[in-house]
Parts: sequence; structure tokens; C-alpha cells
Amino acid sequence: MDIQTLADRAEIADALTRYTLAVDTGDWDSLDTVFTPDAVIDYSESGGTVDAYAQVKAWLAEMLPAFSSKRLHTIGQISYAFADSGDEAEIVAYFDNPMVISDGSGGERVVEVGGLYRHTFVRTSDGWRSRKLHEQVVWTRGF
Repeated sequence: MDIQTLADRAEIADALTRYTLAVDTGDWDSLDTVFTPDAVIDYSESGGTVDAYAQVKAWLAEMLPAFSSKRLHTIGQISYAFADSGDEAEIVAYFDNPMVISDGSGGERVVEVGGLYRHTFVRTSDGWRSRKLHEQVVWTRGF
């Protein structure tokens, strides 16, 4: 593996981390450093929306506060498949996403989603950005 590939992998991994931190902290504008303006995001398997990035960003800001501020993504294994051009990559990243919601009786309970984030990343003038995200749900707990 050459140095450029290692640098590309590190930059993509950093973008995945920025994604989870933005979602977990509610720093929605940080998502601009993860996605291209024309990205398409598909959260349908977890009961969410499928839409263009701008609409999904607004949807996240509206919907995720229902899960309180106690969200804590974890990214696991990451698979990188670079196109021959070196300017596009298919990325698969394992994720675990526990979130805290009201239990309806004044307390809280944890709900959790585990699965695969399937991204298409592209090299842009601002660095690697996701042009497409499909959240593939493998399991849920507590819903």
C-alpha cells in the first residue's frame, strides 16, 4: 500500500468520525465537512428518510433531539474499495448506535441500532466527502 492510499484511508476514517461526532453532539453544520452538497442519504431501514443532503440535515436536526443528547456512535471495522482512478471509494463501516429516550414514565431507556454504513466517497477540492450514504440496519434493541 502506498503513502497516498494510506493518507486517503486516514482522511476517510476522519470523515466517518466527524459524522458520528456531529450526529451525537447535534453539531449539524459539521456534517458539511462529511457530505458533498449533492449527496443522497438513505436512513429508510431504521424508519428514517431518504433524501438529498440538505433535506436530511434538516430532518436530523428536527428528529434526533427526541433521543436526548445521550447519543454515542461507535465505528468499527472499515472496508475501503478504491476505484482505479483513485478519486472514488466504496466504504463499508460497521456501526453501533445506542441512544437514550424517555421511557414514558419519567425515566429513560436505551435503544440501539447496529449495522453497516455504506458510503460512496469522492475526492473533492475540500478533501474526501461522502456522495452517498445508505444505513443498512442489521439489528436493533429496545425499540
